[in-house]
Amino acid sequence: MTISTPSWDKNRFKLKDTQVSMKAVVTLANGGYEMLSYQDVAIPTPNDDEVLVQVLAAGVNNTEINTRLGWYSSKVTEGTEALGSNDAEQENAASESDGGWNEETPFPFVQGTDCCGRIVSVGANIDANRINERVLIRCSIRNEGWNSPENIWMASDFDGAFAQFVKIAASEVFAVESDWTDAELGTIPCAYGTAENMIHRADVSAGDTVLVAGASGGVGSAVVQLAKRRGAIVTAIVGANKVEEAAILGADRIVTRGTDLVEALGEKSMDVVIDNVAGETFGQMTQVLKRGGRYASSGAIAGPIVSLDMRNLYLKDLTLIGCTGWDEPIFPNLISYIERGEIKPLLAKTFPLQDIAQAQQEFTEKKHVGKFVLIPPALTDEQKTLFELSDD
Repeated sequence: MTISTPSWDKNRFKLKDTQVSMKAVVTLANGGYEMLSYQDVAIPTPNDDEVLVQVLAAGVNNTEINTRLGWYSSKVTEGTEALGSNDAEQENAASESDGGWNEETPFPFVQGTDCCGRIVSVGANIDANRINERVLIRCSIRNEGWNSPENIWMASDFDGAFAQFVKIAASEVFAVESDWTDAELGTIPCAYGTAENMIHRADVSAGDTVLVAGASGGVGSAVVQLAKRRGAIVTAIVGANKVEEAAILGADRIVTRGTDLVEALGEKSMDVVIDNVAGETFGQMTQVLKRGGRYASSGAIAGPIVSLDMRNLYLKDLTLIGCTGWDEPIFPNLISYIERGEIKPLLAKTFPLQDIAQAQQEFTEKKHVGKFVLIPPALTDEQKTLFELSDD
C-alpha cells in the first residue's frame, strides 16, 4: 500500500460562515515562538481511506522545534538550543527551502508528532465500527510500502496533532487497550517509536553492552527502558542533576555528561551506542565501541557536524546506522509492550495546548526527565453535536 503526501490548500484553515471550527496551533513560517498561532480553523474532513481523530493528548518533541527553526537546513551547523538564540543562523535557515525533513516544509501547517486520541469519524472505505476507538497514531509513514526506505512524517510533511482534531490514513491508527491516562499515552509515539527503531536496527540482544547518550530525554529514557526489556546491560549518560532518575529507569551504570567516555568506560567496551546527541562527543562514541560494534542515531541535538576518525570505522569494522523511517514491526511492538505492561510512561508535565510556547521554552531548557504533553481544550457543544459525541 502506498500513501501519497497530501497536496495542501493554503486556504484550508479558513472558516466558512456556517462551519464548526476547532482550536489549533498553526505554525506560520520558520522562526521563533511568534510563529506559533493559536487560532480557530476548519475541522479537516477525512478522505475515503482516512479517519478523523479527536486529539486527547499531544507530546512535545525536538523535531517540532527543529522544523519551526529550520534546523534541518544544510545552512545550520549548531545544535537546537544554540540555533534558538542565533539570529544569523535562523535567518540563513529560513532563506533556504531545505529546513524540513523531506521537501520544503509546508507552511502554514499544524505540527504535533505525538497523538493519543479517539476516532470520531471515518472515510467511506473504513469500517464505521472503528468510531470511538482509543488510539495512538504512527507518525512515521513508509508511504511507498515497506520495501522502500522512503518515508513521510505527520507534523513535518502534513498537518499533525497540535489541534483538537487530526485526519490521517486509517492504516496508521492503532487501537490501544490500557489503563494509562491520555497524557501518559501521549508520551509514546515519536520518542518510543524512534527508540525502538534504533534498538531494532542495531539488533540489541540480551547481554549486549549498550551506551545511551541523552538518557534523560524523551527518546533516551525510552531507549533505556526498551534496551533493558531486551536484557541488555545499559550505561546511561545524563546530567549530574538527573542521576537518580536514570537509576529509576533501570540503567546499570550511569555516567554524567561531560565525562571523558574513553577514560570512564575504556576503549572497546560497548557493543552498541544509541546516540541522539552527537556534537563533540561523537569521536569518543566510536572509540568505546568494540570491534564489530553498532552505532545508531536519529538525531543530533548537540550539533550535526561531527568529526570521524575513519580508522576507527574501518579498522574496527563498525556499523553506523541512520534511523528515520520506522520498520514495520516497530509500532505494533510498542502497542503490545503497553498492553502487556512491559514499559512505563515517563510524563514530566502537561500544558494546555494554548500554552505551547511556554512548553517549548521549558522543553529546550532540558531540566526535565521524560516528556511534556499538550492537552487540547474540551470539545464545544457544537463539536459534540457534529460528531454525535457524549460527555463520557
